[in-house]
Amino acid sequence: MDSITLYTEEIDDLDEAVEELFSQAADFRFRKNSMAIVFVEEETEYSKLYAGLRRKWDFPIMGCTSLAMFTGKEGYCPMGISMMILTADDCEFSVCMTDELDRDNYRDELTRAYRQAENGLSSPVKLILSYGGMVTNERHVAGDDIVKVLDELGKGAPVYGGTASDGFTFSGFQVLCNKDVTHNGQVMALVAGNVKPWFMCINSVENKAHFSYEITESKSNVVYRLGSTTFVDALKKEGMETDKTDVLGDYILSPFIVTLEKGDGDTVEIARNLSVLNHETGTGSFLGVMPEGSRLSIGILNRDDVHRTVREVFDKASLALKEDQSRHTLLCNSCCARFLALANNTSAEVNTYMGRLPEGVSFMGYYAYGEYCPMKGIKTGKEYNNFHNFTFTLLIM
Repeated sequence: MDSITLYTEEIDDLDEAVEELFSQAADFRFRKNSMAIVFVEEETEYSKLYAGLRRKWDFPIMGCTSLAMFTGKEGYCPMGISMMILTADDCEFSVCMTDELDRDNYRDELTRAYRQAENGLSSPVKLILSYGGMVTNERHVAGDDIVKVLDELGKGAPVYGGTASDGFTFSGFQVLCNKDVTHNGQVMALVAGNVKPWFMCINSVENKAHFSYEITESKSNVVYRLGSTTFVDALKKEGMETDKTDVLGDYILSPFIVTLEKGDGDTVEIARNLSVLNHETGTGSFLGVMPEGSRLSIGILNRDDVHRTVREVFDKASLALKEDQSRHTLLCNSCCARFLALANNTSAEVNTYMGRLPEGVSFMGYYAYGEYCPMKGIKTGKEYNNFHNFTFTLLIM
């Protein structure tokens, strides 16, 4: 598989933006099958952008909005349009998107879209690339539920991607597929053929505050009771923010830590972001699933941990790229909370890899409100498809 990363900071004149992207790919060799992943800021008029790209490129394009993005050449990009084109003679790509998802239709809609995309392939799915919306009310679908269905449909094929983000308005994010745009839909690209993905998923939360409760009642991503009291009352007891309904911004640097059972005796430790409080029922909705019986604690995210974890990822990635030079495509997702933890040094993450990637490696990433990436079990080291927050993830192909 070959790839190229393109970038323009132009979003006002989309005709000019399209010409810039075309010119950057002028010498790129397109093979039999191609697709593109695009990250744009929320103000971008995506439908017009796609119409312009379609004049020359007839391959599928998918992606989402992003708070910010990064590339191997430009580094940190606070605005603009970034695009990675994947092309191969020995791989197939099939792209599809669901309608808007809610708790009633998400399984049927994901299945419909997956089957539609699967019908466009001549061999088994080896990798699922996917982007979607996030939980902003109790009708929306938790990231874990999305990943679980994709894992079942793909029969364990790795799932990589994440949730769309915006400029911390938590309402302007969008999901993109060819000419279509949705708010809480799910776009997916199924990849078949000669692809051998390799993943890294690093949790950036090392320290924990004095907060430990058992989840005694929950359903999916909604926690009803901690111990013998409601979730909201437990937060009040600990002196935490409970006055508002939408609290994602208030807790974005205070991840809730929970251990998930994987059904085969293995476990993974996941950081979760609290999103919504319901004061009538005393419940809290998270971006991911919160199982009954799990022990809940609160982590502390800081800048030093962000720096350390991204260095750790790229130390290992650089070694892997040198050992296997057939792999030269990197996709990355970093949690928006990590971005906030960097404070005024917003380019600190990308500075870690700038100048370190081998020649010919294409790299693109974005800041997500939640990440999809296989994560190793604590007991066995086996990789499980998971949704998580507060992580830095890397896909190497």
